[in-house]
Amino acid sequence: MSIQSFDPYPLSQELKQALEALHFHTPTPVQQETLSVAFSKQDLIVQSQTGSGKTAAYGLPICEMVDWYENKPQALILVPTRELAMQVKQDITSLGRFKRIKAAAIYGKASFRAQKLELSQKNHIVCGTPGRILDHLEKGTLSLDALQFFVLDEADEMLNMGFMMQVSAIIDHLPSKRMSMLFSATMSDEMKELSEQFLQSPTFIQVASEETPVQEITHTLIETEEEAKFSLLQRMIVIENPDRCIIFCNTQEKVNELTRKLDDWDVPCDKIHGGMRQEDRFDVMDEFKDGGFRYLVATDIAARGIDVSDMTHVIHYDMPFEKERYIHRTGRTGRAGKSGKTIAFMTKHDQPLIHELKQHAGIDLQSQPIPTKEEAEQHVASFEAKIDTPLQQENKQAGVEQDIMKLYFNGGKKKKLRAVDFVGTIANIEGVAFEDIGIITIQETKTYVDILNGKGPLVLNAMRHTTIKGKKLKVHEARS
Repeated sequence: MSIQSFDPYPLSQELKQALEALHFHTPTPVQQETLSVAFSKQDLIVQSQTGSGKTAAYGLPICEMVDWYENKPQALILVPTRELAMQVKQDITSLGRFKRIKAAAIYGKASFRAQKLELSQKNHIVCGTPGRILDHLEKGTLSLDALQFFVLDEADEMLNMGFMMQVSAIIDHLPSKRMSMLFSATMSDEMKELSEQFLQSPTFIQVASEETPVQEITHTLIETEEEAKFSLLQRMIVIENPDRCIIFCNTQEKVNELTRKLDDWDVPCDKIHGGMRQEDRFDVMDEFKDGGFRYLVATDIAARGIDVSDMTHVIHYDMPFEKERYIHRTGRTGRAGKSGKTIAFMTKHDQPLIHELKQHAGIDLQSQPIPTKEEAEQHVASFEAKIDTPLQQENKQAGVEQDIMKLYFNGGKKKKLRAVDFVGTIANIEGVAFEDIGIITIQETKTYVDILNGKGPLVLNAMRHTTIKGKKLKVHEARS
């Protein structure tokens, strides 16, 4: 029976408040199935497609069951990419905002020293990629002494990317008494072998295929030649006129080349691939999510960590090499119960994969002829009108950020300041309670404090005339 609200689950008022602010009213099928058993702390294997709401499925019970007063991490969530680590951290922070749950994102090609400092502070949940998490464990900068929950998210992608040795090494560091959850879009023999390594009598949940977002996606297949792909792409995006679209290529060089061509054609686009600096990749993703442009050209690295509810189209400019990658790419559209469309450009070399997708993945690929130039010309006016129209992007975080002010203080670890110093001082302000103080992040030379419940202006004004641990600090509202 379908459950129409989150009321049946043992969630605190703070979590229900966050769900309401995020406009999450009806649990998705994977959330219904997972939440029904997760609070009993049974180990779980969950097979469900991308875009089905898996983060909230494990994030809600973890946020509910962690002990706020414990300073060491109580949950470790492993993900395959840096983008997904950041996305999971943001989602967990939003869900746990009113419980003041602190989450850290730990990944490679970022400052180890800065991460070491962050991990030395209060963190309830750590989200990270296997390589960097293992580095911190081996160097003793990440403690798992208080760990109660372990999540392996996108486990099939971990397998595809060759992370299993690192994952196994991390599992060896875990305390034996814990709850473990494995989430995967596909379930191969190798995945079953992995699950046997660290799960104890797990409950297996498989979201029925007719309930998954894949069924809300139309799969179109167009046969073409390699040299004719760009001309075909131009016609297809003019005819389809997507609100927002990801175009997948198999190599960084192809991404760079296609982005240049689209830019020369005056299509608002940008790119993301593994050869870019991490900061640039995050900037591109943030701009794409905020509606800065409609077309993102990407390698498969972008098939993780993109949570955009109005992604109307995915185009496989190059067909992937494996059916799992096709499934993960396609999962970027048709999210949050909305419909989507995926268009695959097939050359003669792609025939084996097409056969596998049809016969073994149950995907109904509908062949379509190459549209004519005349057909495309009929849609030019509406295409150009949409290109010139700014995107109206709903910010799902806005609800939980409402009535929260982040304050900046120009003092941190170097001035020997601790979270308790800020809490004690701010809670003594008349009209401010302990519950009005949110997440505190202390860095070497600065500190950020979230003030909840609309009390930000009051605290800001008072702290301009108040010392912390005898030190007078500059304070202002933090910039975005």
